[in-house]
Amino acid sequence: MTNDSSFNLMDKIISLCKRRGFIFPGSEIYGGLANSWDFGPLGVELKNNIKKLWWKNIVFQREEIVGLDSSILMNSKVWEASGHLQNFYDPLVECKQCHNRFRLDSLPVSPADPEKKQDRLSCPLCGGELTSEKKFNLMFKTFLGATEESANAVFLRPETAQGIFINFKNILTAMRGKLPLGIAQIGKVFRNEITPGNFIFRTREFEQMELEYFVNPQEADSWFNYWQTERLTWYDSLGLKRDHLREREHNLEELAHYAKKCVDIEYQFPFGWSELEGIANRGDFDLKNHSQFSGQDLSYFDEKSGEKYFPYVIEPSVGVERAFLAILLDAYAEEHDENGDLRVVLKLNSKLAPIKVAVFPLVRNNEKIVKKSREVFNLIKSSFTCDYDVTGSIGRRYRRQDEIGTPFCLTIDYQTLEDDSLTIRERDSMNQVRVKIPEIIGWLSQMFNS
Repeated sequence: MTNDSSFNLMDKIISLCKRRGFIFPGSEIYGGLANSWDFGPLGVELKNNIKKLWWKNIVFQREEIVGLDSSILMNSKVWEASGHLQNFYDPLVECKQCHNRFRLDSLPVSPADPEKKQDRLSCPLCGGELTSEKKFNLMFKTFLGATEESANAVFLRPETAQGIFINFKNILTAMRGKLPLGIAQIGKVFRNEITPGNFIFRTREFEQMELEYFVNPQEADSWFNYWQTERLTWYDSLGLKRDHLREREHNLEELAHYAKKCVDIEYQFPFGWSELEGIANRGDFDLKNHSQFSGQDLSYFDEKSGEKYFPYVIEPSVGVERAFLAILLDAYAEEHDENGDLRVVLKLNSKLAPIKVAVFPLVRNNEKIVKKSREVFNLIKSSFTCDYDVTGSIGRRYRRQDEIGTPFCLTIDYQTLEDDSLTIRERDSMNQVRVKIPEIIGWLSQMFNS
């Protein structure tokens, strides 16, 4: 997929995102800030829809899973216990000539001996010699209070998981929990990436949707397989094409310091197959280490077996922005209409669409049509996310809504004034039907729920 047309697709997505209010470059009026992005009005809606659907699937539809919103700033001992202070590094090299920095594992290797790191090719930008490998910690460091002393050092969290682990006992007690027990969290995380890029795919500030699923160690393998299947099924439900998804298991050298096993669900992005979501068996690493470092007993007493043990943890973890990008790429289409004109359309699942319904008066210089259009808009806006548009011809308004993925457009015309019906135009097929205004909420609800 990594060809000119694929990268052209990425350019089109970036252009659409800015033009239609999905994503803007961060701090743009000041020249920008590298790899920072602001989600605009439609981007916020799409992002929220992704998070709501994840939360509904993970938390609301399961009896044994609850939610948490933990603090971004935590005691630094948390990161010592989790191993992030010792192990959360990327291999860094710098060009001696142009002084650009790169992740060593992202550089091409010598065809003569691809296994040896020292045989990496020269600087990909200028051809200059690269320095030897250095370890670069990815955590952002800051200080609490007025003085920058080591005792006051804290870190912006690089994952939401640790907030869950340190609250395991609190939630177990408060919610009268028994295994299996899941704790879900959505929140901002921060990683000082050496080479962020590919639009919103790899950024230094992003949102994670993470589930920590605590299980009996003897049942860890079966629960891992369960969540692997469940997560693929969720992407199916969003409408992602299955041939754009694959599973890849990490080899031993790739595994994180805490992981016993990890499988990535990868998506075929324009720049190649890359991780969309990771599913890891974290074993008992986290609870055992936090027990040791804190002096608090985080083990679990199993009333059925009479055993006391540290639960194993199965962790499905996905970045909201990566899901956002994959959804846009999968939904983007260019088609010719019945007149041979090119239209751009986002064929988003209606559950994801930022705007569900658009309302148009056929003309804006007829007071009765405009008044009736406003009545329709006010009638449905409490039930669906709506847009009211009077600018340009009907054709132009249809095209704008196609480009942002709006499933249905409602047009109030002269016939509406006679029989109280309106035209509903469906996005993908462009088919049109007439429906009576009193029936419109029921009709739309049926369409969205079908």
